Amino acid sequence: MSVIIGIDEVGRGPLAGPVVAAAVYIPKKFDTTGIKDSKKVSPKKREELFLRIMGECKVGIGTITPEEIDNLNILQATMLAMRLASEDLPFQFDKALVDGNRCPEILNCESIIKGDDKFVQISAASIIAKVTRDRIMLELAEKYPVYGFELHKGYGTKAHLKALEKHGPINGVHRFSFAPVKKFKT
Repeated sequence: MSVIIGIDEVGRGPLAGPVVAAAVYIPKKFDTTGIKDSKKVSPKKREELFLRIMGECKVGIGTITPEEIDNLNILQATMLAMRLASEDLPFQFDKALVDGNRCPEILNCESIIKGDDKFVQISAASIIAKVTRDRIMLELAEKYPVYGFELHKGYGTKAHLKALEKHGPINGVHRFSFAPVKKFKT
């Protein structure tokens, strides 16, 4: 029997917060009903699915900080997050299916464009990565309320750009290598 995992990431585009990847192995008896690309699932349903996946599947998570993103660049940071997620799994796997057009340095990896719509393992990874990152951004929202992270999760919305202009970027939170943040660096 072949052990196949799915890997997906979230957080490539935001101006703040980490990039997070997840790797998921789904056992045969797991009920995959409702599992699809995280962007196609309501926040409430994502939380429910997150708990089910975490409780019944094998999950690995890789998180790359804003400082690491600035040092590596977002593509390399994303590749590293996915590799770390696969290495965080407590077992060896035979094949990794990755959403997107390129694979990180993982043996027997296959990249699949729109893979989060085609393979439930990748969809499950998408949900784990999204909920994990959203929770991080909610913690940052409590710590830095003037930025509105709970609303935009660090993406470059008008409100976020306005907060950046007024308050400046935060070390360890914002990605200083990203042009809109660099502009407001003091």
